[in-house]
Amino acid sequence: MVHSVNNRCMRRAIIRGYGGPEKIIIEETPTPQPGVGEVRVRVEAAGVNYIDTYHRGGLYPMPLPVPLGLEGAGRIEAVGPGVDEFKVGDRVAWSDTKGSYATHVVASADRLVPVPEGVELKTAAAAMLQGMTAHYLSHSIFALKAGDTCLIHAAAGGLGLLLCQMARRAGARVIGTTSTPEKAELARKAGAGDVILYRETSVPEEVRRLTGGRGVDVVYDGVGKDTFEGSVDALRPRGMMVLFGQSSGVVPPVDLGLFGRKGSLFFTRPSLLNYTTTREELLQRAGDVLSAICQGELSIAIHQTLPLDQAAEAHRLLESRGTTGKLLLVN
Repeated sequence: MVHSVNNRCMRRAIIRGYGGPEKIIIEETPTPQPGVGEVRVRVEAAGVNYIDTYHRGGLYPMPLPVPLGLEGAGRIEAVGPGVDEFKVGDRVAWSDTKGSYATHVVASADRLVPVPEGVELKTAAAAMLQGMTAHYLSHSIFALKAGDTCLIHAAAGGLGLLLCQMARRAGARVIGTTSTPEKAELARKAGAGDVILYRETSVPEEVRRLTGGRGVDVVYDGVGKDTFEGSVDALRPRGMMVLFGQSSGVVPPVDLGLFGRKGSLFFTRPSLLNYTTTREELLQRAGDVLSAICQGELSIAIHQTLPLDQAAEAHRLLESRGTTGKLLLVN
C-alpha cells in the first residue's frame, strides 16, 4: 500500500539531444507513484554538479531523453511497499538519483539518508555529492594526517572548499590553486596555508619551492586535461595522483611508464559511487559530513540559488568557472 500526499503533476529538467545548456528544457509530466522499496520526495533543492554537464553534453552518454540532476534534498510525500525506514514527512537527501532537477523525484529508499534537524535542506542538498566526495578523497583514497602535504586544484570551488576544510581538520598542510586573488582568499579561509595563482605561476615549480624541492604527498585533481601534467610533476617520489574529475576536458591517453619515471607514483581515478556501495558505507560517510555541518565543524558555501526554470543558466554559470561554492536549483 502506498502512503502519499496527492500531487498529480510535476516539473523536471531534461534533454532530448546532447549539446550545450540551451538543450535543457523544462517539461510537465504526471507525478509517478513509488514502487516497491521506493519513496517519492518533494524536492526542495537540487545540487548542480559538473557531472550533470557531462550528461548534458554526451561525455557520459545515456539513453535519451535524459532527466538531469543526481543530488538533492527534500521531504518524503509518498512511501512505496516494503519501505520501513522512512515515512511521509521525513527530511532526506541523496547524491545518486537521476532526475533530481525536478519538483519531485522517485528514489530507492536505500540510497537516501536522513537529514539531521540542525541542518537545513538546502545545506544538505549542497553537501551530499561534494561533501561525500571530499570525505572519501581525504579519508579513504589517501587518509590525510598531520605531516602530510596535499595539493588541491580549484580550491575555491564548492568541492575544493570542503576538501580544504577536511584536510586542515586532519592536520595536513594544504596548498591550493585558484585563478584569482579573491578566490585565493576564500581558499585560505577554508584551510589552505598556501595558494598558487595558476594563471601567473607554474604550479609544479611553485610547489617545489614551497616544499623545499620535495613535492607533495598527494594531488587532488578534479580539473583534468589542463592540470594533469603539472599535477604529476608536483608529486614527491611514491606520491599519489588522484584524478577525480575533468572540468577542463578528458586527459589524453598516458604512457603508464610516466609514473615509474616520475618516481614510482601511484595513480587512481575514483568515483563516489564506488565509495558508497553499501548502505552502511553511505550512511557512515553522509553521516560524518552532515554531523560535521551540524556541529559547526564544516561550512557549506552556497554561491547562488536559482529556480528550476533557470537550470540552463546554472550550467552556464558552472562552466564559466566564475562560481565559488555551490549552485542550487530550488522549488
